[in-house]
Formats: sequence, structure tokens, C-alpha cells
Amino acid sequence: MAYSYPLELSFKVLSIRTRLSVTDGNGKLILYVRPKSFRLRESINVFADEQQSKLVFHIGADRILDFSAAYRMTDASGAPVGMVKRQGMRSLWRARYQIEAAGQPGFFLHEENPWVKVIDGVVGDIPVLGLFSGYLLHPSYLVQDGTSRPIMRLVKQPAFFEGKFRIEKLAELDSRHEKALLLGLLMMILLERDRG
Repeated sequence: MAYSYPLELSFKVLSIRTRLSVTDGNGKLILYVRPKSFRLRESINVFADEQQSKLVFHIGADRILDFSAAYRMTDASGAPVGMVKRQGMRSLWRARYQIEAAGQPGFFLHEENPWVKVIDGVVGDIPVLGLFSGYLLHPSYLVQDGTSRPIMRLVKQPAFFEGKFRIEKLAELDSRHEKALLLGLLMMILLERDRG
């Protein structure tokens, strides 16, 4: 499946339950997630529609509530797509993840400038001014291969009352790798949303 870039990823901030959607460059919905709240072991179904009638991927943690859990990604039939894992203590200051795609390790996702997220988090907690933090500060994340070649970039976009991100493809990819990297970015956003 070829996607039309840039992709737009958005999630509702003020809703009780998170709803995350990804649309392609033509405005067509390609992925939809509505994770269940209060689970000890993260388990997320990714659908192709808002009605959640067509399951396309599943992401599941390999352990209960762990800072360094690995999240295995499978397609609707259960075939492996890849894995994403937060790099433990290295992620305290700057978000860092390792992504395995189609059984091949070697993709790395990291925050480009951790200071932007820190300032975004501080300003976001200030009454009234915090309403504008989502419109002023824009953290970005870069996916690189094992040779440090940029593959994809995710950048927070100006938005009130919701999280909006743009995903840009910076290099050509095998479709199996592309799916794993998109799911890795999606999982990273879900894990990092509380950190700014």
C-alpha cells in the first residue's frame, strides 16, 4: 500500500478517551486508534476506519507496565510487522526508540531538540498561557537507519485543543519497513503524549 505524503496525525486532547487518526496527503483516513484506558499491559488495535470495523494492525506490549517494554506490531492476520522499544534510561531526557521492521533491526527514532519539549511542557502547565503552547512550540522527531540516514520526520503542528503532527518521508522505503516505521511513530506519540 503506497501512502500519499505528507501524512497528518492528530489526536483529541480534551476528550476523555484518546482518539488518534492518520490521514494521507489527500485527506483520506488511513489509520484510526482508540486505545482502551487503564490497562496494565498496553494492547492497541489499529483500524482503517472510525467505525472500527476493519482491523489492519495490532500493537501489544511484551510485559506489564515497564519503562522499557517492547511493543510487537502485527497485521490483522497476526503476521509480524515489526517491533518498537523505548531505549530505557536514555529516553529520560530525549525520547529515543529502536524500531525493528520486517525482522530487521536498525531504525532509530529520536527527538531532535529535547529543549522544545521541556519548554512546551512547562508553558503548557501555566494557566491561560498553556492554551497557546500547542500553537507556539513544535517538537520534532527523526527516524534514521543504521547509517544515520534520515528516513522520516514527525513534527508537531500549530493547533488548539488537539495534538497535530505532520509525518514527512525523507527517503524511499520498502513497504514493509514503511508500515513498521509508521506504527512505531504512532506508538511513540501515544507513549510520549503525557510528556509534552
